[in-house]
Amino acid sequence: MELLSSSKAFGGQQRVYRHDSSACACPMNFAVYLPHQSEDGPVPVLWYLSGLTCTHQNAVDKGEYRAAAAANGIAIICPDTSPRGEAVPDEPENWQFGSGAGFYLDATQQPYAKNYRMESYVLHELPELVAKELPLDMSRQGIFGHSMGGHGAITLALKHPERYRSVSAFAPIAQPSTAGWSRPAFEKYLGPDEASWRPYDSTALIADGHRVKELLVDQGTADGFLQEGLRPWLLEVACVSAGIPLELTMREGYDHSYNFVSTFMAQHIAWHAERLKAA
Repeated sequence: MELLSSSKAFGGQQRVYRHDSSACACPMNFAVYLPHQSEDGPVPVLWYLSGLTCTHQNAVDKGEYRAAAAANGIAIICPDTSPRGEAVPDEPENWQFGSGAGFYLDATQQPYAKNYRMESYVLHELPELVAKELPLDMSRQGIFGHSMGGHGAITLALKHPERYRSVSAFAPIAQPSTAGWSRPAFEKYLGPDEASWRPYDSTALIADGHRVKELLVDQGTADGFLQEGLRPWLLEVACVSAGIPLELTMREGYDHSYNFVSTFMAQHIAWHAERLKAA
């Protein structure tokens, strides 16, 4: 890991690293906040997955998570949202596909299968790397995210409940297999067989028997993507049918921006902290 930057905040360290990724076949950057408690020993880990068009940096600049992370003694890791580089296939004119839009899946279609392996990166490669290099308690991990990252967080937690003790989301894409802004990306990454999309769709995973203990979701009522892209009521129906406790709060007047995310960030971190610190 190459340290690109480090800055003290709330007694801890906000860092950005770069490393060569075998999963994505390119260099990848990620951010990590280490609270001051990590100086005395390993601390719990909370993964934050960002949304479309974002990098690791947007949460660092706008997420306002450090005070709550320091207060609760939790490290927060922000991976990038996709592979990047001149050799990585991309559609620069399309903000819903390619660079910044990896959807936290492992692509199977060419020419994307070589680089767009974000599920493997977030689930295996990056955790294995940070576990060796940083004072983290990998037996206590949680995951959350925003929009596309909320989708990624929920799907990963559903498939790996033994890994993640807690999961929450801000304005997640509840059913990406049918949403207009994600279907085209799924077809390009995964091919036309929609059965292969099910492992990356929260509602399909729940229908197929995957479970988490509980789920926390916040959604703004003034979100411009609410009706066509996010549709949290589909997730609510799936959770009710499966008996999954879902705390879905519709936040009056809030939109899709980081003004919304940062407003409720501390509440989410405290919620995760209760579960990550439990025996």
